[in-house]
Amino acid sequence: MSTYINTEIKPFTATAYHNGKFVEVSERDLKDKWSVVFFYPADFTFVCPTELGDLADNYAEFQKLGVEIYAVSTDTHFTHKAWHDTSDTINKIQYPMIGDPTGAITRNFGVMIEEAGLADRGTFVIDPKGVIQIVEINAGGIGRDALELLRKVKAAQYVASHPGEVCPAKWKEGDATLAPSLDLVGKI
Repeated sequence: MSTYINTEIKPFTATAYHNGKFVEVSERDLKDKWSVVFFYPADFTFVCPTELGDLADNYAEFQKLGVEIYAVSTDTHFTHKAWHDTSDTINKIQYPMIGDPTGAITRNFGVMIEEAGLADRGTFVIDPKGVIQIVEINAGGIGRDALELLRKVKAAQYVASHPGEVCPAKWKEGDATLAPSLDLVGKI
């Protein structure tokens, strides 16, 4: 698998279910702000609603950072609406739920499970220039944690706005960072 880190997102156009409406979404919507593209296998399943509900519960924190979340599965936008209308967990979602029934977006990001026609659990953090800064892919049975994703987004934003500094393991907002130099080699 080739890396997607530091690559620009590919063009796409799709329909999403968002705040009670069907809306068009494209790669242009992901530019000029930080974005999280959150792929999941399918609506009306088991692990997926726990992840999407966790993101919904923490959505305001992402919004405070200027981050938009886009959930994507190979279901249609109609299926997203039906799930939103019938599940208390999914009904909390205020971020766009993109339908990708052709799998074009899922393939663009390299997370299509071809034999199943479903997406892997892929998470992509994209900077305002449309460049991928974080990639995480989990096996189907392993759910993701919105608070850990939030921590990573804060680290990516910090590094982007502080050239010459990097965030060490377990870095949290307000913690010390590192300035890579020859003086640090072998001393950490």
